[in-house]
Amino acid sequence: MAELANCEQCGNVFVRTIRDICESCYKEEEKMFEKVYTFIRKKQNRSASLHEVHEATGVPEKVIIRFIKEGRLRTAQFPNLVYSCQSCGAPISSGNLCKNCVETIKNDLEIAEKEAERQEVRQATYFKNQMNDY
Repeated sequence: MAELANCEQCGNVFVRTIRDICESCYKEEEKMFEKVYTFIRKKQNRSASLHEVHEATGVPEKVIIRFIKEGRLRTAQFPNLVYSCQSCGAPISSGNLCKNCVETIKNDLEIAEKEAERQEVRQATYFKNQMNDY
């Protein structure tokens, strides 16, 4: 069902259907995408970096990164289109975190789970011992 909303980019009120941006911002975004895609599709530009694409097209790096994250630009075809990991700044071509940061977070979560289980067992043992004393 359609509802009134403010455009995330320009703030104008519009009827939200599928997108979170108004029609004029959507058209502008599509123009930027076409500009970027036309540039990197040329054989001599396929190895261009994110910064080089930004410099050549004038499209903000944030917008190019969003195109990559949305899957509109496939980094397999353009190997130098990388952006920074949100945690450590390492170059990545998909997601928000590099493999090392993902592994670190997984390990930290496993350690926290094991510690929580140990605390639970200790607490259960404490109460069990307290009950036996009475």
